[in-house]
Amino acid sequence: MRDIIQRYTGAAEWLGFFAMVLAAWAVLFAMQPSLSDAEALRLYGAEFWAALCAPLTAATPFSTLFAMWALMSAAMMAPTFVPTLKTYRDLTHTEAANTPTFLALNAAYLAVWLGFAAIAALAQQVLAGAGLLSTTGASVNWGLTALLLAGAGAYQFSTIKEACLSQCRAPLMFFMQHWTPGVAGALRMGLRLGAVCVGCCWALMSLGFVGGVMNLAWMGVATLLMTLEKLPEIGRLVTRPLGIILLAGAVFSALQASGI
Repeated sequence: MRDIIQRYTGAAEWLGFFAMVLAAWAVLFAMQPSLSDAEALRLYGAEFWAALCAPLTAATPFSTLFAMWALMSAAMMAPTFVPTLKTYRDLTHTEAANTPTFLALNAAYLAVWLGFAAIAALAQQVLAGAGLLSTTGASVNWGLTALLLAGAGAYQFSTIKEACLSQCRAPLMFFMQHWTPGVAGALRMGLRLGAVCVGCCWALMSLGFVGGVMNLAWMGVATLLMTLEKLPEIGRLVTRPLGIILLAGAVFSALQASGI
């Protein structure tokens, strides 16, 4: 009976997790400008779309920008967290009542990314106010574009990035080093994991200001790259080549702006 309860509890946890990810992507898709006004109003109502789907300007409220970045963070970062969650479930599979700790770990991890979303939303508000972003949240200034690409590219070679990736790529070692039982322990581990994940991915996430913060193609590619980076074997083949590509993109952006 205990094994049956564990099996169904674990299935419910994963279904809930992936339902959250799917819902975040669905809302982001629905927010795309390509969706007609008639469809938008029919599906979600006028007030919803007036708040979330209006073109982004310097006057866009912080709350709207925060909601958008929070959705992006959940949609893009939750998939990269799956190997760590799988390891956590494997370590706790002998406990019948581990749903609260599983939820606590997820909640703390996402809470850290909500903090990142607040910072990103504030940055977007400042950049838009300076006239550096388009209504899609993409840079219209070659200097900003080159700076973002160069910064993200250089960060790929940093010791901080490498240290954070080493923990993301070895979740079992992370839990062996930082394991704390109970809900409070899961919260602490989730916060630490969230901080490590932000350390891995903040620079790549900032490239939303290059590709457009509501560009689904950019979000999909970035999610794939960040997921691959965290895989032990594949990740080592991705990180530095990606850095070289980003640095080359920065040079190209500068040369293009100079007319060369």
